[in-house]
Amino acid sequence: MNDISVAAVGSGSLIGRSVSMLDTPALLADLDIVEANISRIAGECRANGISWRPHVKGNKTIEIVRMELAAGAIGITCAKVGEAEVMVEGGVRSVLIANEIVGAPKIARIVALQDRAEVMVGVDSVANCAPIATFANRSGAVIPVVIEVNVGMNRAGVAPGQDVVALADAIAKMPGARLVGVMAWESQATAIADPIEKAGVVREAVALLTCSADACRKAGHRIDIVSCGGSGTFPYCASQPGITEIEAGGAIFSDMHYREHYHLDFPPGLFLLTSVISRPTPQRIILDAGRKAMSCDAAMPAPIGLPPGKVSKVSAEHAAIELEAPSIFPEVGEKVQLVAGYGDTTVHLHEEIVATRGSRIEAVWKVAARGRIK
Repeated sequence: MNDISVAAVGSGSLIGRSVSMLDTPALLADLDIVEANISRIAGECRANGISWRPHVKGNKTIEIVRMELAAGAIGITCAKVGEAEVMVEGGVRSVLIANEIVGAPKIARIVALQDRAEVMVGVDSVANCAPIATFANRSGAVIPVVIEVNVGMNRAGVAPGQDVVALADAIAKMPGARLVGVMAWESQATAIADPIEKAGVVREAVALLTCSADACRKAGHRIDIVSCGGSGTFPYCASQPGITEIEAGGAIFSDMHYREHYHLDFPPGLFLLTSVISRPTPQRIILDAGRKAMSCDAAMPAPIGLPPGKVSKVSAEHAAIELEAPSIFPEVGEKVQLVAGYGDTTVHLHEEIVATRGSRIEAVWKVAARGRIK
């Protein structure tokens, strides 16, 4: 069977076949690498006596989440109610929506999920939390909430210390809400290259979170969850005293953004398979994938297996690679793989991820939470 006839029957029929049989562009996950990255994060959490609640906003894929749960994750973190709905439908029973949720339509959906899973939501004000509690109470439900603390990211979040306690006091008076913990993201440390400096910034930021948790406990509030940490601060976040879990998720793919800007030492596991459609000069390669197939907002994708060169330009449907020296390789029709620039804004462009082991296709996963932005 030739390439054209195989591709015509769909990627699901390619199980066991060579990656080279895929039509392009195609998003690939290297199973050996992704599994090893998952195992490394889970092992680090176990070694530090904390739990792992990986963020899934980047992979949006139930099969990957099941791999994380099998490795020891206690549940997941997500950004949107729609992501939570997909994951609960897929069997996840503990979800933290690490985001402030506003508006009656979303609140109603959170309440509806409580029959099948514990779905916690982030809050940082009475104005944010009170409507959730009121709707839940009228529906006969109680929504578990986690106070977001601003430890230096300067996005959402309550100022550490007494402001956190004041919000906890207010939540305690809301019948439809139950305070279960505090959370933060020490993102100001992500781009620091020096490991000693990075460790210090993470330590100072997380201390603001744990001190806020202790202040709430001293005020009589039960705080079971102290959640922080992302891939950009791993492994430093995992060793901080007083935390109960970390949310690192992007490291399982370890794209160019994480590697170049956050100095992550995990091997990359997410790739885009493309085809060479033009060789206008001996140093220029034109691919059949552009911004509609790959993200370059945070970092440029990086070609692998080619003579030295880099992606120089990305338009809607094309990418150009400029080689450092003239080469006849690769020729028109050949396949080229690129390390994803930023997984979070690449995965959502695709309907499926092709899981590979070596040069063979092992599975095809639907990106089930694709488009779930509400």
